[in-house]
Formats: sequence, C-alpha cells, structure tokens
Amino acid sequence: MVSSAKRNKNKTAWVVAVNMGYGHQRAAQPFTAIAEGGIISVNDYPGIPGNDKRKWESSRVFYELISRSKQLPLIGEALFGWYDRKFQSIANFYPKRDLSDPGFQLKSMYRMIRAGWGKDLIDTLNKRNSRLPLLSTFFIPAFFADEHGYKGDIYCLATDTDIARQWAPFDGSKSRIKYLAPTTRAFERLKMYGVQERNLFFTGFPLPKDNIGGSTMAALKQDVWHRIHHLDPRHKFIDKYRESLVHYLGQDRNHCSDHCCLNITFAVGGAGAQRELGMTIVGSLARQLAGNRLVINLVAGARSDVYSYFNNQLKKLRLQSHLGKNIRIIFAKDKLEYFNSFNAALRTTDVLWTKPSELAFFSGLGIPIIMAEPIGAQEIFNQQWLRAVGSGIDQQDPRYAHQWLPDWIESGWLAEAALQGFLDAPKFGTYNIEQIIFKQKVRREGQVQLL
Repeated sequence: MVSSAKRNKNKTAWVVAVNMGYGHQRAAQPFTAIAEGGIISVNDYPGIPGNDKRKWESSRVFYELISRSKQLPLIGEALFGWYDRKFQSIANFYPKRDLSDPGFQLKSMYRMIRAGWGKDLIDTLNKRNSRLPLLSTFFIPAFFADEHGYKGDIYCLATDTDIARQWAPFDGSKSRIKYLAPTTRAFERLKMYGVQERNLFFTGFPLPKDNIGGSTMAALKQDVWHRIHHLDPRHKFIDKYRESLVHYLGQDRNHCSDHCCLNITFAVGGAGAQRELGMTIVGSLARQLAGNRLVINLVAGARSDVYSYFNNQLKKLRLQSHLGKNIRIIFAKDKLEYFNSFNAALRTTDVLWTKPSELAFFSGLGIPIIMAEPIGAQEIFNQQWLRAVGSGIDQQDPRYAHQWLPDWIESGWLAEAALQGFLDAPKFGTYNIEQIIFKQKVRREGQVQLL
C-alpha cells in the first residue's frame, strides 16, 4: 500500500490498482485522497502470498517483454501480433450482438480465482472494513472481490475507450460488479458482454482535479486559453471563432502565460516502448531547442532505464546544457510522485505527443494529442476515438517534425484540436465516480452530472 494525502474522514473507499504499466495506476491516482490506507497494488501489497505474487510477476514480465519486442526486426511484429490477437483482441462493434460467451482465456482466469487466487486480499479487506466500497481500476481484482465474497459494493473502472471481453465477468447476469465506463462505447460494449444495465454507469475517465478546478473549471479554462494562444500565434482560429471561445472559456482576460514559447510533452508507455521516438523528435527540433524557441518535456515516468537513455542521448546531441531549462525529463521512482509531476506539467503543455494509451482521455483537458503508432488493439480503438472527437492527429514522419509541426501551428489546426477535446471529451470522471460510489446524485439512465 502507498502512503497518501490527507483523507476525507467521512468518505473513503478501498482503491485497488495493478502495478503493471501506467494505465491502471494513473486511473487510481485521482482517488488518493479517498483511498483508505493508500492505493493498494494488488500484485505487490504487503503480505501478499508468494503464489499470488508469482502469478502477477510472470504476467508483468511477459507483458513488458512483448510490448518492447515490437521494436525488434523481423520477429517483433509477428510476436506482438500473436499476443494482441490472443489476449487483447476486441471484436467488431457492429453488428450489435450477444458477446457474453466467456471464451477460453476468461475461463482459465476464473479457474485460478476459484482455486484461491486473490482470496487473501479480499479476506483482508473484509476483516479491516467490509462496509467500504471497493473501487478497482483493473478487472481481475473486481473478479477477486466478486468470487471471494467481498461484503461491500464492488466497482470496476474501465481504462480504455473500448474494451475486450476479459473486462466483463464470467456471468454478468449473476455478478455484483458495478462498472464505470469512460465512454458510451465502453458502456454499450459491456452490455454486449452480458453486464446488466443496472450495474452500468457512464462516468468518463478520472482526470486530476487540480487540472480541472472544480465545477466551474476555472483552472482548466484559463489553461486552455493560454494554450490556444500558443497554438494559434497568428490568431487565424481565434479571430474566426472568438465568440464561441468566449462562450465556452469565458473572457480572454490574460493570455500572457508563464511559459513564453511552445511547450511539447512527449510520453513513453509503462514498458518503456517508443523511447527512441522521443529522441528522434528532439533531434528534429534540435535547432529550435538550441535557440530556446521551444520547451520539451521528455516523460521517462518511473523507469530509470528510460531516464538514463534520455540523458545519454541528449549528450550525443550536445543539448545537455539545456536540461532543467527548456528540456526537462519528468522522472520519479515512485509512480504516484511521477503522476503528480506529470499532471503539473500538463498545465503548461501545449501539445501532448504519445501513443494513444489511457492518455487519450487527457484530451478532455483541452490538450491536442499527436498520436504515435498504437501498440495493441485497445490503443487502435483509442486512436479511432481521438480522431472522432477531433482532438487527436496522427504523427507525420518524426524526422521532419521541424517542418510539419510549424505548419500545423500556422494553420491553427492544433488550436482547433485543443478546443475540440475540451468540448467533446469527458472531463468530470473523478467527480462522477465519487458521486456514484458514495451514492450521491445519479441519473436513472446510468449517467451522472457534476453537482
């Protein structure tokens, strides 16, 4: 369990995530303040039985190996393709049909659970306080709670725009798990998987509260105004849509922000994949960086190997003198500390460049996303969702970013993408989820509104 911030004494929950990649822990991070005893990492909590830990560890090592293998010549694509089809595939949405059959993989998972996997954790939580709601950002701990008799309410938060069959329980008609869907597509998909509509809520993805600023979105609107000015220096987009901008963002009282030039944040995934892409981008933009006309945040996350790689490559490019100035490496050994640093950096980020992972949802903060190549079926669906919302744009050849990126800014295209994300991507997931698990106002159709 991880230490956490000051708790709300009247409203707490068991918040459970898995320490594998970033997506599931990133989704849990906004609930640190309500997490009883801190956020629980289901695969490495204190006292976890050795047999349980070995199951999780083998899965983590395999996942990271496969994720990085995609970069290998010849065999990489084939190996990852096999893994993606076997473990992550998502069926076509249309025609709408019954997709509730559990399949071989889910049946195997349930055999291990019914043989005792995860029982120690649920027994422990029942003994400590079974009245608290249990909020899991990964499906397996929710299955643990359902199968091993957790006495309180069980909630499972989906962390992609569309999800595979493995997210839903073996028999949705009998399960007590209540699902929190980040998109309407995930909501409808879970119905196809057999989850009863009474156990479904459309909430949005949980974004950090500090980046939103409460029901008025005061902080967020200010940040979006600053961002749009940086992304549209010639006011082509601003002058054309000023009335709409004022309507949605309030008056443009002060567009002189603390950061004076374009700020790009490049983020690698939890397995460290695509780190080389980050340095290709830096190499292409080296002249702008050397002239202090650009700020770039290289997100190493909690991986010391990625941090070292970025440092070494900056030496080779003779840009190390810019470290801590207009080149920053975001790194922390503790993941929650990393998330906090990353969230703070997003407030002055004008463009987020990353693969379409769970970070796709951060387009709701009015941040346009330049999409690197997706890794896995769920990221392909995230990519499609970002295109549909209008806030994600596929990267061009990164070697020539110094040519096409200025063109995109000159046209106002990225400014438009920023506004599209702010308007159309869900923003209030954190607030909505807290309302649901603490049984506050919930609309009958399974959606909630921010109070």
